[in-house]
Amino acid sequence: MSKRLPLDSRPYRLGVGIVLLGTAGHAFVARRIDTPGNAWQFPQGGIDEGEQPLQAALREMKEEIGTDRADLIGETADWLAYDLPAEIADQAWKGRYRGQRQKWFLFRFKGSDGDIDINTEHPEFCEWRWMPLADIPPLIVPFKRALYDRVVAEFLPLAGKAMNTAPHGPNTNSAPPTA
Repeated sequence: MSKRLPLDSRPYRLGVGIVLLGTAGHAFVARRIDTPGNAWQFPQGGIDEGEQPLQAALREMKEEIGTDRADLIGETADWLAYDLPAEIADQAWKGRYRGQRQKWFLFRFKGSDGDIDINTEHPEFCEWRWMPLADIPPLIVPFKRALYDRVVAEFLPLAGKAMNTAPHGPNTNSAPPTA
């Protein structure tokens, strides 16, 4: 059995995050199936070897929510990172990483709610909803919250502009947010 590196010496896992917009200003958010309590997040995941970040985002979207029916609006200017809390760092990803360094992408959903299926081959979520983008960070586990604050702050202006300039208006097939 190999000895683990100290937490602050471990590398970051490379990953992507996805903000999927439905109706004007409302984003897809889902509750994790494997985390106790009320742990919500945007779809996200790792980048496979040889894969470009945008490819990884589309693959993760399909794997986690059953659809990739979306148009790219933008991406974060920088890679953003979060550290895992020490109490879970040895279990997550077999203790190989200190956290994730992610490139985030903003998409406009082109489908209907029926295109979304969280009961995938390897489900990560137990429920989902559309919510105002600005209201999501408080729902996120504390160790990821600062990253989510940055993502939302960077994407809010893009989201507003994209929804105001949508060729056919905002996506009206999406369900209203449920609180």
